[in-house]
Amino acid sequence: MKKWKALIAILAIVGFSNTAEAQVDRSQDAFPTINEGLNFRCVGPFRGGRSAAVTGVEGEPMLFYMGATGGGVWKTKNGGSTWENISDGYFGGSIGAVAVSESHNNILYVGGGEVTVRG
Repeated sequence: MKKWKALIAILAIVGFSNTAEAQVDRSQDAFPTINEGLNFRCVGPFRGGRSAAVTGVEGEPMLFYMGATGGGVWKTKNGGSTWENISDGYFGGSIGAVAVSESHNNILYVGGGEVTVRG
């Protein structure tokens, strides 16, 4: 009997919270002047996934490499507006480390495996 009472109480709370949430008017922007110039855009590669490793290149302020956990290695030449996957056809899987060679910025050292702690 106690289990039923607890279940009914939980369902009632969930039901009331959904009803209260549905009554909130979200059509009005709380910060119209601040949000006026903002536009939605995709940031990062379209299939990159979580990122565990990112590095820039000295002397090249718009050139970056990113290692994705499940999406390979990506390169951007324009500060992140567009990305190119440079690991397809060579290797795949989770990338946990990316470093640029000091001798030449087209030489990358890439470590496989996910380093992010989850869960």
